[in-house]
Amino acid sequence: MFDIKKEIAELERELIALRRDFHEYPELGYQEFLTSKKVCGYLTALGLEVETVTITGVVATLKGGATSENSKTILLRADMDALPVTEHTGLSFASKNPGVMHACGHDAHIAIQLIAAKLLCRHKDELKGNVKFVFQPNEEEAGALKMIEAGVLENPPVDAALALHLWSPIETGHIGLSEGPILGTTEEFELEIIGKAGHTSTPHTAKDALLGACSVVQAVQQLGTREFNPLLPIAVMFGFINGGTARNIITENVKLGGTIRFLFPDEERNKPKVLEAFERVIKGTCMANDLEYKLTYIPSNPSLFNNSEMVSLVKDAAFEVFETRDNVDDFRSLAGEDFAEFSQRVPSVMTWIGIADANKKSNFPHHHAQFDIDESMMKYGVELQVRSVLAYLNK
Repeated sequence: MFDIKKEIAELERELIALRRDFHEYPELGYQEFLTSKKVCGYLTALGLEVETVTITGVVATLKGGATSENSKTILLRADMDALPVTEHTGLSFASKNPGVMHACGHDAHIAIQLIAAKLLCRHKDELKGNVKFVFQPNEEEAGALKMIEAGVLENPPVDAALALHLWSPIETGHIGLSEGPILGTTEEFELEIIGKAGHTSTPHTAKDALLGACSVVQAVQQLGTREFNPLLPIAVMFGFINGGTARNIITENVKLGGTIRFLFPDEERNKPKVLEAFERVIKGTCMANDLEYKLTYIPSNPSLFNNSEMVSLVKDAAFEVFETRDNVDDFRSLAGEDFAEFSQRVPSVMTWIGIADANKKSNFPHHHAQFDIDESMMKYGVELQVRSVLAYLNK
């Protein structure tokens, strides 16, 4: 076994430089053309055969030197897209693309996976299997499914998958790692409430879509406490509500958008029940107000499921990385992550690496204009991925 910590330490400056370069030139989902080009160039320089899929996605497979007919393939996934956020960090390497920012840590995920690829390529003769490196576009809008449909789990068939996420709700030095469903199912929706326009002085001649929209927002909140077990989390949140043109006009229609998030052990059975109840409450509220509605769902994420055996493997690897088991926190969240699509198909695990350090100003929430990471945690991400790959393929 090579000296993993020593080699990563020697590559840490390159690791940080890569992250800062990606941070400086962020790109939105399916627009990661420069990012994809840089990733392709880096992987090609490592001697890997590189393929571009789903517009900007990148896939490269490392074939271990000690493979056999029974060898397995493990997939490592890093997301590449940035967000439509105007950066206010004041960093010397702040975004040069106006209105676009790496405000979720994907810049670091790319850099971590590239350095992990470099290390594993150096020592490919020690690998008793294959490693498939997947650099995925458009995570914020469920790009994983497109890559799966394009065949990233085939040729060679993938037996397991790993991912990590830097996470500001967890303090630096700690990791979040739990088995079972750890991230909620997310259903995004858009809703239009349709009434009849009129003057505010004669409301009886109109059908008030704005009043109906307000009633719907209130009514659907009962789902989490009256329709389903309150011990199982469900959150119906509205992100926007648009309607009306003037103070004295009763508007004809109002448009709303939001998310339904829930974390149930049996997603397949309960998801239809949640969506049915959601629409039933909307329909009933609109009927009570003599209004019509149009409801549209947008492709979203299933629940992310951490396989118990894979979690055990990564926990053992984490002990080698941190030399303690006291920094592993139980983690569950209603956040959505499209790595869930991989976890629904092959044994998978996503590990959450804490980056919150108030002194380094790395404790802002994700998607915030001042979001930044604790770069000192990146090397641990590299080591965790490398050790997990070695443990899986060589066990």
